[in-house]
Amino acid sequence: MKKLIGFLCGILCGCGAMAQTDEIPPDFGYITDFLPLVVLEIRYAGTHNFTGKPVNGYEQPQAILSKPALIQLKKAYQYFLKKGYTFKFFDAYRPQTAVNHFRIWARDPSDTLMKKEFYPKLQKKDLFKLGYISTQSGHSRGSTLDLTLIDLKTGAELDMGSPYDFFGTISHHNTQKINEAQKQNRLLLKQGMRKFWFIAYPKEWWHYTLYNESFRNTYFDFPVR
Repeated sequence: MKKLIGFLCGILCGCGAMAQTDEIPPDFGYITDFLPLVVLEIRYAGTHNFTGKPVNGYEQPQAILSKPALIQLKKAYQYFLKKGYTFKFFDAYRPQTAVNHFRIWARDPSDTLMKKEFYPKLQKKDLFKLGYISTQSGHSRGSTLDLTLIDLKTGAELDMGSPYDFFGTISHHNTQKINEAQKQNRLLLKQGMRKFWFIAYPKEWWHYTLYNESFRNTYFDFPVR
């Protein structure tokens, strides 16, 4: 009952509230129920992520979004299909439990299992102030997603110039560290997503948030399953 009350208060208050529930809320849905021809590589449900371990809150490698975001995403999906591309998703809705997991991980200086791959030139203690990790994530509001494009002819991801979740300036949209073809691939994704009201995060080429998202001040904490 307490979790249900917390969930309802989060919806009604809209003031930075925490909405806890054990089940997916009615205003959320699974990406694969809306978009059939996509690829899921939900990194935080496994070990290939910057922590090197499955992240708390990810019980299954599923991708969930708010339904208003799903409606707009379907339009973007159809747009890219006509151009010969589909989406690969790395993350979508992220439980606050997972964000809390990242906070604990970042404060343990001895745990550098994946430093070489994901943050070779940075110290873990600096990831907060540099904007790569935060105490609250837009993903937890349900209208933010991490994705890239796949060429339908080859089945290969487009070369974006840096890997997903690489913490460094090469992942920024304004970087000068990538070649022209890689810049054009990022621009293709950015311009296509913007047509359907998804706004890019300047420090991460893969990160997009629906403009005027439904739950702007509510952070959800139901498991991904």
